[in-house]
Amino acid sequence: MDFTLTPEQELIRGTAREFLEREVVPHARDWDRSETMDRAIVGKLAEIGFLGASLPAEHGGMGLDTISYCLVMEELGRADSSVRGIVSVQNGLVGKTVAKWATDEQRSEWLPRLASGEALGCYALTEPGSGSDPASLTTKAERDGDDWLLTGSKIFITLGTWAKLALVFARSGEGGARGITCFLVPTGSEGFEARPIKGKLGLRAQDTGELFLEQVRVPDSARLGAEGEGFKVAMSALDNGRISLAAGCVGIAQGCLDASVAYAQERTQFGKPIAGFQLVQELLADISVEADAARLLTWRAAALADRGERHTLESSVAKYYASEVSVRAANAAVQVHGGYGYVDEYPVGKYLRDARVTTLYEGTSQVQKLIIGRHLTGESAFV
Repeated sequence: MDFTLTPEQELIRGTAREFLEREVVPHARDWDRSETMDRAIVGKLAEIGFLGASLPAEHGGMGLDTISYCLVMEELGRADSSVRGIVSVQNGLVGKTVAKWATDEQRSEWLPRLASGEALGCYALTEPGSGSDPASLTTKAERDGDDWLLTGSKIFITLGTWAKLALVFARSGEGGARGITCFLVPTGSEGFEARPIKGKLGLRAQDTGELFLEQVRVPDSARLGAEGEGFKVAMSALDNGRISLAAGCVGIAQGCLDASVAYAQERTQFGKPIAGFQLVQELLADISVEADAARLLTWRAAALADRGERHTLESSVAKYYASEVSVRAANAAVQVHGGYGYVDEYPVGKYLRDARVTTLYEGTSQVQKLIIGRHLTGESAFV
């Protein structure tokens, strides 16, 4: 595969970096400290096109190819993963899922609103008792004439309290994966409640919520995909979301490298810059090589997606490796910075806190290994 960037892709990356250096980086530390974000950033992200970056142009999106989209995600991860989460969920988990599975009427209703920032979306799959095993979810969808009544709860939902649209996965039939259906649920519906989750280790400024549904009524026309195909919808969304997340993790690693090289060149000990010490160079070299490897794995998955080929395995590989690399890179960056890495005067401590959750959500590293193992052996360890 040829991963030489086109002039247009280089322009997209440069434009993204310039925007984020101006609109996000100066505020990231204060937002992190206060565990909140200026919601005006949503309009700015929409104005530059990020909220519809990978959505179809005919519905108001930019229609970017997946590698170009990954370049935007990488720059967002480098700038602030809390902001990256907004764009990643809006595009990878929600927008592209609607674009793939929705009816023409549903696309016309929701995609322009998502791309313009009029409505944010959230992906409501995880439950208090159902994380790595989403097929065991217990939120119920019960028929009531031409409508459905949804009852249950969801947890750790990015944009859960900011979203106007929730992709809610609920059990409409038999136990296991075949009994799940997905619904497009306006969060202002009667019986729908969202509560913020605070006190997080990382992604402090990002909105994360717990959702409660009590007999939430939605028409059958709000169903996304066929009845009983919700698990397929969910997994297809994760294929896209894992590419987004992997690219954001590459951004964290690259940010760690940039910050560490600059610091090592400025910081002097024993009469010389610490950049001249062999063990410091070893730390920097490890970050650089692993960031490049993670980037190429991510671009491989993105290239397959652009060709319309199945990329479940490649997305899983990229997500697994890039998330683990982001943690290792941030840990090494803190080491390079010494005591200064432990305070938020420098960005590397925040990188470490933000990186840690990437090995957990959208499938833990252990789940990714089982996906890879199933591909290698033909045997599933999930059942």
